Amino acid sequence: MFVTSDSEKKCFLEHTKAAREERAYEKRREEAAVKIQAHWKGYTTRKQYYNKIISDFDVIFIKENNDLDVDLLPSNTVYPVIRRFLTYFEYKNGSPTVVKPSREKFECLCRYLNKSMESESPKLSYAALCLHKDKSLPWLAHIKSLLSLCCLMLDDIKPENHTDSISLALYLHTLIVFTSPKSWGILRNKQFEKMQPVFQKICCNIQGKLVQNNFFKTMRSILLKGTAREDLSIKPVSLKAIMTLSTRPLIDGGYSRNLLTYFFAEILSVPALVFHLNIVTSQCLENLITMHILQRFVQSADDSNWFSEFTNSMPGTKLLAFLGNIVNLFTLESSVEAKELAYPLFTSATTILLENIPNTVSSRGVFTQWHELLGWHTPSLDSAQNQNVALIKKQFHLLWGHRCIKVLLADFLRDINATYERIEFQPPVQASTSNILRRALDRGSARGTFIRGNRTWRRLDCIEVEQVSRVCAMFYAALNTLSQLRLDILTGICYNDNVLYDLWLLLTSLGPNCGMKEFMELLKQDNVLQKSQVTMLMLFCDSMTHYVTILDEYEMYTEQKPFLLNDFIMLTYFLNNILYKLINENLLGTKNVTQCPVFVSLHTLLLCLYRRDCRRSFAPTNHWLIPEVKPSAFISDLEKNKKHAVILLQKMPHIIPHEDRVKLFRKFVQNEKAVMGLTESACASPRSALIVVHRDRIVEDGYRQLAALRPHALKGVIRVRFINQQGLHEAGIDQDGVFKEFLEETIKRVFDPSLNLFKTTTDQRLYPSPISYVQDNHLQLFEFVGRMLGKAVYEGIVVDVPFASFFLSQLLGQTHQALYSCMDELPSLDNELYRSLTFIKHYKQDVADLNLTFSVDQDVMGKIVTHELHPGGKARAVTDSNKLVYIHYMAYFHMNTQIREQTQAFNRGFRSIVNPEWLSLFSPPELQRLISGDTVPLDLRDLRKHTQYYGGFHDSHRVVGWLWDILAKDFTEEERKLFLKFVTSCSKPPLLGFANLEPPFSIRCVEVSDDEDTGDTIGSVIRGFFTIRKKDPLNRLPTSSTCFNLLKLPNYQKKSTLRDKLRYAVSSNTGFELS
Repeated sequence: MFVTSDSEKKCFLEHTKAAREERAYEKRREEAAVKIQAHWKGYTTRKQYYNKIISDFDVIFIKENNDLDVDLLPSNTVYPVIRRFLTYFEYKNGSPTVVKPSREKFECLCRYLNKSMESESPKLSYAALCLHKDKSLPWLAHIKSLLSLCCLMLDDIKPENHTDSISLALYLHTLIVFTSPKSWGILRNKQFEKMQPVFQKICCNIQGKLVQNNFFKTMRSILLKGTAREDLSIKPVSLKAIMTLSTRPLIDGGYSRNLLTYFFAEILSVPALVFHLNIVTSQCLENLITMHILQRFVQSADDSNWFSEFTNSMPGTKLLAFLGNIVNLFTLESSVEAKELAYPLFTSATTILLENIPNTVSSRGVFTQWHELLGWHTPSLDSAQNQNVALIKKQFHLLWGHRCIKVLLADFLRDINATYERIEFQPPVQASTSNILRRALDRGSARGTFIRGNRTWRRLDCIEVEQVSRVCAMFYAALNTLSQLRLDILTGICYNDNVLYDLWLLLTSLGPNCGMKEFMELLKQDNVLQKSQVTMLMLFCDSMTHYVTILDEYEMYTEQKPFLLNDFIMLTYFLNNILYKLINENLLGTKNVTQCPVFVSLHTLLLCLYRRDCRRSFAPTNHWLIPEVKPSAFISDLEKNKKHAVILLQKMPHIIPHEDRVKLFRKFVQNEKAVMGLTESACASPRSALIVVHRDRIVEDGYRQLAALRPHALKGVIRVRFINQQGLHEAGIDQDGVFKEFLEETIKRVFDPSLNLFKTTTDQRLYPSPISYVQDNHLQLFEFVGRMLGKAVYEGIVVDVPFASFFLSQLLGQTHQALYSCMDELPSLDNELYRSLTFIKHYKQDVADLNLTFSVDQDVMGKIVTHELHPGGKARAVTDSNKLVYIHYMAYFHMNTQIREQTQAFNRGFRSIVNPEWLSLFSPPELQRLISGDTVPLDLRDLRKHTQYYGGFHDSHRVVGWLWDILAKDFTEEERKLFLKFVTSCSKPPLLGFANLEPPFSIRCVEVSDDEDTGDTIGSVIRGFFTIRKKDPLNRLPTSSTCFNLLKLPNYQKKSTLRDKLRYAVSSNTGFELS
């Protein structure tokens, strides 16, 4: 019973649920039907209403024959039609995409309203409606809607399209009409003349609404489209209208801070806007100047909070375009206005902008982009970041152009230096070693004395120096920010109004040694890079480096305008000493002082001048040495690895005497030999290599046996056995002497120009031959020769190989440094070519008349070959604007391009033996001395002092006395060189004197021929000592053993015999077996 009851109950509940759901479903259907019907009725009703709006609009504003000239109707009649139409238009065109038919109707409306506003009749003028109490507010609202729609239409405009350009002019005209009552015809009606202020307030209200709706961004958008190209796609009248509309809110709004901010950020940041205005519509530019836009900006920049917010809100490329326009405006100001704004307002604002641009431009990111002014950077959201960059570059060039330099710096410097006299520099007097009082006085004078009458020195913090420093800080900020324009900026500073020399005069007026003491105190302070006086010094050094790099020898040494050689001496003394103190006292307090910008600027200029002095001296003797540096103490600090000593050796090795640097070099070599197990104790080890060389095939045999050896093996002991022309082994074989002879003979032959590996300059200096490729394996030979020369330098063997200065610079790796100028070293290659290029540089007429191109013709084995200095160079003419580039291209081609492979191969071989870091101790002339020995005459007194005697000879022996007398009085300097070569295999003395000749020079008395010579015996020693003649040695010649630097001298009985035999022997140039 209960089961049946439960099932019925369950069934009943299910039926009830189903019925309830059915009723709910029916109810939803009914509601949906009602909604659909409501929507449809609403749609049809609205469509009918909208069709009625359009129909009413067309009746009034659209003519069947498309006649644009519509007759004016009473404003009361058209007002409701226009208001309804605008409502419809807003609804239909809420999105940026505008339907063409609607746009045509809207333009018809704009034309009608513009015509209506010109009417003087209160009945026809649309402006008269704003005077009605019941219509004024609605009228104002729908005019705001109208103008907002005009701005919306502008977003879709393409100015380069003719149809769009007509629409653009119409929309702009409409905006102009309704934002100022000046063109309203009703004001010409005498009844409404007094309503001008009322109408003006209405227009200001309209402008306020537009500004709230991003009016300035709309104007920026259309400006960017119209000025995207160098040739404007926007018509001048439209450009003028945009500028009028953009400046109107400023004027009517009383130049409020917010409105100015909008104008600066959106309008004045349009790339090259001022440049275009100056060309297309100068009236707009005059308006900007009359409105004092530049003055208002620089005054606003005084508010640090506003300025910081302003710069941080803009991307770097936008800020860059803005600054370009500001600079352009500054150059267009009158001279009086420009001088008033120049300092401090313009200077400070420009400096801050330049410093902030890098902060808003990131060079890190997944995707980076190249910018012609900023270099690599991460692209921003600014659509105009790469627009008109070439024109922006032109604007920035105005900053370091003649007018700006004159207004900002040159005139002021000239005024403060007007009564200033040139300072003469007294070189420091070397300390005396014999008088304590004199030494104390000399230490004081060693600081450098300046003769300057009774004038007082300027202080670093005085007003004049502060002003110059802050202007220099602005240009230095430009150097850092506009990295791609660095050379242009430096050129502008160097060659405008003599400003660089006037800046130098200011520095010399700061105290003894160019105010070194004051600068040192300043550099001890924190945040040294934020001190404007320091940036002034850095700017001067960077500019001076650029100036000296371009300066040719005639300008520097002969013309001496404006800088005298005395100025360079004074400057180098200041740089040398201040850099030494910076390193020695660690004044900058940084972990790596050499990376500090202050150090880099000072050091770069110092090196530039030092290398110029090395090529052609202008400084007095020992000018580059620092008296405070004692070589022994310095080397001790170096061994202890003290930081200041290591940095000084790396960056300023010239402050140590050359002789001590050579000793240091030899010490480096000995230390390396000890580490590698190549010292004298290891000479007999299996690492010693023996090569057998035929005298007729010295180069071939040497190359075959030594080229395959690893650099480590070449640094070790190499023993040489010569085979004479008869095919017999020569007597000499040793670990040093014979190898020295082999090395000198090898180098002598490979450097012979007839082999065509090397050529000689007009002054008989060697450099790689451009046509060395005629030799098989010429690059391998160059590498072998480099290794052989490296071995000679490594072992301290001097060889008589005079290299061209430019090739020595390449050997030292100086040609890869930024301050290197090919033109400076061209005279060491071809003095005639240098004079020709200098003639082009100073050519007063048009260089184009010379019909030169960026190419060079060469006679290669009877065939004329044309080389382009750069791709497409044959088609590029040399003009006044690019002649400096041409000159440097030419020098670079002759000294680098055509011998690049040969030089690289030679360097590879040379540096595989000699550590490049060791080479940095020397200048090119010093490296030549390291290779070829001292160029000074043979010092016979030094040689005699370090001579050892055997076989009974002694210093007071008659024959020995004759020998020294003959060398001193009878031999010429050339014969003395031959004598030295005869006994040591090298024609030049050791760089550190004969005390360092290994083995020491020795003379032995001999009685028999070399074949019978068994060395010293008791009898031979006694006979030699007492001058006892065993037999007459008239038929004997002096012989030598270069292995031991030994002269074997018979016991001649006559001085004349010794002179004749010795002269014949040294002139014969034979080997070990001459007898």
